[in-house]
Amino acid sequence: MSPHIRFGVAAALLVATGLFLHGRNEIVPARQPLASFPHQLGDWSGTDVEIPQDVRNVLGPGDFLLRVYGRGEAQPGVDLFVAYFPSQRTGDTIHSPKNCLPGAGWSPVSSSRVGLSVPGHASIPANRYVIAKGGDRELVLYWYWSHDRAVASEYWAKFYLVADSMRLNRSDGSLLRVTTPLLPDESEGAAQQRLISLVDEVVPRLEDYIPR
Repeated sequence: MSPHIRFGVAAALLVATGLFLHGRNEIVPARQPLASFPHQLGDWSGTDVEIPQDVRNVLGPGDFLLRVYGRGEAQPGVDLFVAYFPSQRTGDTIHSPKNCLPGAGWSPVSSSRVGLSVPGHASIPANRYVIAKGGDRELVLYWYWSHDRAVASEYWAKFYLVADSMRLNRSDGSLLRVTTPLLPDESEGAAQQRLISLVDEVVPRLEDYIPR
């Protein structure tokens, strides 16, 4: 499917959502703010990173978390970014990292899809990117998450946005992204295991912050 067709399909889905929800009182479930997400996750300790106001302006109205988790000096840390939108009915939708990362100066080196096995949860389909800026390389995993459902495709995320709006009268949704530096002599597999180790701690705790 060409980019123009994909854009048209996504736009049509958003318009359909807006028309369907017009005049209805949308359900916005109660939840805990992302700022209260635990700083200590197993043997990982987190430090908050401030998101600049100009970046928040681009992201739109939502709840955002950017935190670096580490577990000692022997290995690099992992950046956890979570964006939660209580409502997407007015067009304030989730921004794809596929567009945001190049805007921050990172170029994609390779991309693929992987399935993440998380204890107590169905396999999570995630986008896997190796990105580069100058001499630095990083490994990125990200996926869309709503109502305890994970999808990698932004177009499936839009489809479920419409479906859940009709079925549940809810349009809330989120994006989860984890990133870690690739050391000069480190394999991509080793860096991915570092990301998965943190994901295993994050996912089981999400329900209070991103409602089912």
